[in-house]
Amino acid sequence: MIHNLNMFERKFTNILACALLGIMLILAVASMWNDSVIMDESPHIAAGYSYLKYKDMRLNPEHPPLIKDIAALPLQFMDLKFPNDGKAWKENINDQWVLGSQFLYESGNNPDKIIFWGRIGPILIMLLLGFYIFKWTLEEFGDKTALMALTLYVFSPTILAHGRFVTTDIGATAGIFISIYYFVKFLRNKTPKFFILASLAFGFAILAKFSTFLLIPFLGLLALLYGYIQTDAPFKEKIWRSFKHGVMSVSIISAGFIFVVWPIYQWHTWNYPAERQKADTIFNLGSFGNRLFADPIIWMSDKPILRPFAQYGHGFLMVTQRATGGNTTYYLGEVSSAGWKSYFLIVYLIKEPLAKHIMILIAIYGFIKLFIANTKRRHEEPSMFTALIHWAKNNYHEVAMLGFIILYWLVTLRSNLNIGVRHIIPTFPFVYVLISAEINKWAILKNEIIDLSKFPFKAIGNVIGSYLKIFSRYALIAILLFWYAIATIFTFPYFLAYFNELIGGPKNGYRYVVDSNLDWGQDLKRLTQYVEKNKINKIGVEYFGGGSPRYYLGEKYDQWQSSKGPYHGYFAISATLLQNAHGKPAPGFIMKPEDTYSWLKDKKPITTIGHSIFVYRLD
Repeated sequence: MIHNLNMFERKFTNILACALLGIMLILAVASMWNDSVIMDESPHIAAGYSYLKYKDMRLNPEHPPLIKDIAALPLQFMDLKFPNDGKAWKENINDQWVLGSQFLYESGNNPDKIIFWGRIGPILIMLLLGFYIFKWTLEEFGDKTALMALTLYVFSPTILAHGRFVTTDIGATAGIFISIYYFVKFLRNKTPKFFILASLAFGFAILAKFSTFLLIPFLGLLALLYGYIQTDAPFKEKIWRSFKHGVMSVSIISAGFIFVVWPIYQWHTWNYPAERQKADTIFNLGSFGNRLFADPIIWMSDKPILRPFAQYGHGFLMVTQRATGGNTTYYLGEVSSAGWKSYFLIVYLIKEPLAKHIMILIAIYGFIKLFIANTKRRHEEPSMFTALIHWAKNNYHEVAMLGFIILYWLVTLRSNLNIGVRHIIPTFPFVYVLISAEINKWAILKNEIIDLSKFPFKAIGNVIGSYLKIFSRYALIAILLFWYAIATIFTFPYFLAYFNELIGGPKNGYRYVVDSNLDWGQDLKRLTQYVEKNKINKIGVEYFGGGSPRYYLGEKYDQWQSSKGPYHGYFAISATLLQNAHGKPAPGFIMKPEDTYSWLKDKKPITTIGHSIFVYRLD
């Protein structure tokens, strides 16, 4: 349902939305200024630059190219030197980390300039997603709900943290949200315009991150359900309509692959030698467990028409293999590579603002209350199931949003790759919209009225009581939104290190989780500033991230690690490495005694840089 606003209201709403996105832009750019290259950025930037420069996708095949391309586009207008004459490019297979470091720090380029301009594209994607959150919410729920959803998005510490980096999480989130938006539009309208837009949106979502592959079964289910519930016809006709809608979804998905994914991958493999592509594919998929998938991709990898699809499948299987294998992670005092079932639930609980959790509870309460009230008004409804079907038929946009949240969480909870709240970011925009929608519906519920029966005129008392109830609810919403925004602003510029009040904020985050929840190497430049300010001539460092301590610290840098024994003097270590060393090994996880930093266990740091690097003074 499109909510009609008069011209003044629409202009005012649009101005507020633009102002919110402007605030987001300022917060993103200002906070990234001193952030060093994080762990994944150096290979992504180098890979993206090589794609556009050489049309060769030998680097970083485990991520689709779109976000890397967008990040690298401004770099094509800079006079940069790329190390394509060495062993890392010519001989080694997917030597992306070495090439990334060489490109940024060892080729005579200005790394800070590359990083700054490389991050502009991802920031623009973040703003584009904000626009679509506002647009869809405005169309379905009206201006107040749209502005609330956009406010939740703009001041999300997690979105602000990851939206500034050359990584795929926000790009994938934007692709998923926009794809589902246009797919629902097509289901409702079935015009050529929305078929084309839905196909394009799906194709570009697939090019953002391999986890967006989940859209394929999800869009199919959406179409089947829509065809079934949107008619009161007999059962056989419902099945037939459902089947036809399923065929439509297959058509959109097929068009996305044929007219978007295939041409983009074709362009990216244009100068990638076929024999080299096949050799790389064999090497990377040689140990892949299920040969039913790996062998056909290897076979296709040197076939002219099929090479683009082979390269996509190559990357997809690589990331599937990594997700299954897990990653060394610290979690609640333990270290493991097998993962924990409770990981994402706990991380979501402590990494997202407490005000948001309260709003989610209010939204759930409001939805249940309104659903029951509406069901009671329809005396003809014979069952709760029928009531649910009736609700879904009239609120299919909410079905799509809620359905994706549930599906994505179910899949994520099964993953062994427990390295950050960022892996559930694709659900966030839908959560913001649904929170805002249900809270605004709850705010204007009038079935609970303050008892002012002692009023001279009971009817007037009831009206006043009703409006007092609405006013008090909106006041509560305003307080929660203010708390939500202030909690994020006070974390500036350390958005990646945000933790909520349940655990005492960012300063205690390292006790619970690390990696991309807290420490991705973003504070290396701030460590350099600390060293210079305190006139430190030598400092031992073990660093986790994508930056180069040697480049920033120069001769003051002394590379160190636990196995070398106790350090004397100033010593800095990333929180991820320290907690991975000090955590208790989970059953089956082997840790060498010499790698445990036992000589730091009774020491306290003299300072913490950006919540992610601990600095010690050791005698």
